[in-house]
Amino acid sequence: MAKAGTKKPKTIIVSLGGNVIIRREESGTIDEQFRNTELACRYIASLVDQGHRIIITHGNGPVVGNILIRNEAAGGEIPPMPLYICDADSEGGLGFMIQQALHNEFVKTHNIKDAVTIVTQVVVDAKDPAFKDPTKPIGPFYTKEQSERLTLEKNWVMLEDSGRGWRRNVASPRPVKIIEADIIKTLIKNNVIVIAAGGGGVPVTEDPDGTLAGIDAVIDKDFSTATLATQLGAELFINLTQIECAYLDFGKGRQKAINKMTVKEAHGYLAEDHFKAGSMRPKIEAAVEFVEGSKNKNASVIITTPELIEEAMEGRAGTRVVK
Repeated sequence: MAKAGTKKPKTIIVSLGGNVIIRREESGTIDEQFRNTELACRYIASLVDQGHRIIITHGNGPVVGNILIRNEAAGGEIPPMPLYICDADSEGGLGFMIQQALHNEFVKTHNIKDAVTIVTQVVVDAKDPAFKDPTKPIGPFYTKEQSERLTLEKNWVMLEDSGRGWRRNVASPRPVKIIEADIIKTLIKNNVIVIAAGGGGVPVTEDPDGTLAGIDAVIDKDFSTATLATQLGAELFINLTQIECAYLDFGKGRQKAINKMTVKEAHGYLAEDHFKAGSMRPKIEAAVEFVEGSKNKNASVIITTPELIEEAMEGRAGTRVVK
């Protein structure tokens, strides 16, 4: 671990993928979630020890799915909550886990730092085409008969999911701006670690008079993270996942690891369909969006696992996307 002060401090936004918190081979118990969060925070804490200003975002896919299942199971006992409230619930719960894991890491090093979770409102455009073509599956699986009933009763869009059953599909609009960006900026200037935009944040629409209203949708956390990083003027966006780097022809015999790519190369790889939707593709697209939109000529994105953060920052692991 590098000593504090040995590197020029940066504003770094670190994004924990949902599959970092609930790993694919696990059942998703709270003990597993805490253990995985603690492991990731051990490496994030090392960045704090080096003097960097840190913002953390995270995925919430499996967690918000469980909240929706509870929502449905208790439907006869209590009024069901709208999806955007479920988004907010998951953001608070996961934020708590990250806060506690960080605190415990700082206790071990006798170097206590403040960390806070902000339930973050993310503005989307109500006219975004995604609302006319909901493609983001959420919640439990249903039979065809149940899906037909839900379509009639709740006007849900129900689609068959890979032979496993029918699921509700919701819109996944692109984020426009982060409402709480200014307060996040103030906090990080005062050396507070901020956990924000969890699960992509809570989607809201903004009226011409500035008032906000929640809307049922799920925003991709990679795009929300890129938007937040741009608004904050971050120098580095670290996207943590279960895969050590991006690959060309992933899963094929000729797969090739990519150590570094320019946004021009990334555009080419995306056009050649090297990255899978719902997996690496949104991470590369968000990386391109951030690097192209940043006013900082040195802005870059690292894609790697929590365990390889330090090696990736030194160019010895992971994938780095640059201008």
